[in-house]
Amino acid sequence: MYFCAKFYMMVKIGIIGCGNLGTSILNGLLNSGVEQIWASKRSLASEDANGSPNLVFTTSNEEVISNSDIILITLKPYKILEFFAEYRHLLNPNKHTIVSAASGILISQIRSALQPEIGIYRIMPNTASAVQESLTAVCGGNDPLNRREQVLQLTDSIGVSIVIEEELLDAVTILGACGVAYVLRFIRGMIQGGIEVGFDATTATKIVSQTVKGAAELLIRNGNHPEAEIDKVTTPKGCTIVGLNEMEHAGFSSALIKGIVSSCEKIAKD
Repeated sequence: MYFCAKFYMMVKIGIIGCGNLGTSILNGLLNSGVEQIWASKRSLASEDANGSPNLVFTTSNEEVISNSDIILITLKPYKILEFFAEYRHLLNPNKHTIVSAASGILISQIRSALQPEIGIYRIMPNTASAVQESLTAVCGGNDPLNRREQVLQLTDSIGVSIVIEEELLDAVTILGACGVAYVLRFIRGMIQGGIEVGFDATTATKIVSQTVKGAAELLIRNGNHPEAEIDKVTTPKGCTIVGLNEMEHAGFSSALIKGIVSSCEKIAKD
């Protein structure tokens, strides 16, 4: 992850739609030191007026568009083409770059709804963007304003970015975005197991959360296959191998793989 203050002074950032994902991205960008963000919400709460001085909330999409260069669209997929149809006349190919976080809506579909010269990217972050630990996949089409590096700086400011082909974006949605829920469900199961063997919920949560974080860091830093790290804690006739074998007998890995494939099939149908 890296942050470039010059980038944020050169382009202005807008966010259309502040649901769970939009708010996560917004919080991550603010934590990374963004100078100014314009964000639209359907209605404003009292606390919105007392937030960061770097953030302007508005109920007007027109205000966000007029005050932004790079516009992140974090609306629900079924709303995004309707949004482009309504605001097409305000989006200027010489000023704006569109960054869509809507799953299942292709760049070609977005382009057909807009002026064909406008720069368009698709991204798929996850809710860990709120703590600057998102895995964000990025793909892009025509980009006349050459903002690819600026888009990547933006996504890197909320975690780690990878550039992929658009046909893989649905798959990375399952693994990287839905995957947060899969991992949290695994963590919940470990915590429940910890309670059963004697820990209170708070202590079990602390142990499991740090253990999961440490396991991930081993893979990230060492670059090893998971089995290489598993072998380091799996001794002959030990408690680790007994537990692993029991989980596999119950279908642990196959259930996880089946869940991932089923989610991918669902997004393909939609």
